[in-house]
Amino acid sequence: MLEVSGLNTFFGKSHILQGVSLRVEKGEIVSLLGRNGAGKSTTLKSIMGIARQRTGSIALDGADLIPRATHEITRLGIAYVPEDRRMFSELTVLENLEVAALGERHWTVERVHELFPVLRERSALRAKNLSGGEQQMLAIGRSLMNNPRVMLLDEPFEGLAPIVIGTLIESIRQIRDEQVAVLLVEQNLPATLNLADRHYLLEQGAVVYEGTTEEFTRDETVQERYLSV
Repeated sequence: MLEVSGLNTFFGKSHILQGVSLRVEKGEIVSLLGRNGAGKSTTLKSIMGIARQRTGSIALDGADLIPRATHEITRLGIAYVPEDRRMFSELTVLENLEVAALGERHWTVERVHELFPVLRERSALRAKNLSGGEQQMLAIGRSLMNNPRVMLLDEPFEGLAPIVIGTLIESIRQIRDEQVAVLLVEQNLPATLNLADRHYLLEQGAVVYEGTTEEFTRDETVQERYLSV
């Protein structure tokens, strides 16, 4: 599905990502773990073509993404939910969903409402007036309107109450069950271990560990060394 190989990303003369390789298969949730500044968000931005100064290989079902613009990558089937959510704050919830619709519909407004019933109740409300959890639901719902095959989530649980995080975990599992691949960046380790199938650990822009949730949970040395758990 999504395969990243030998990815190097630069900001000016700074070498941020150093040979990052990872893969995410259809219907799989994979996490990127690491301390602040390890390169997790930069990896997502590189996949989306937002960070343009990069070398290596990024492919979706064999299609090379490196030379493509961000809007082309979106149309190929990769959705990106950034940490700051980037909603249209003055538009209503419904308008935010409708403006994101692309091509043939698999995910419709009604299906997003089934996944997040609160968004139906808030349809006429401006996005800026939603709670933090509701805004995150809208950001994810809006990305689904692009009919993604892969979803990139950057810190979706940040600042949210445990009950909201639980709701989002169940929703992301439902999205995964629709055979959407999910690449997750998240600092909340318990929530990540509860959700993801496999994990990559980044340290100073390089992958230093790959393993399943079971393998990672057993390896306390890796947790202590790279996450200070």
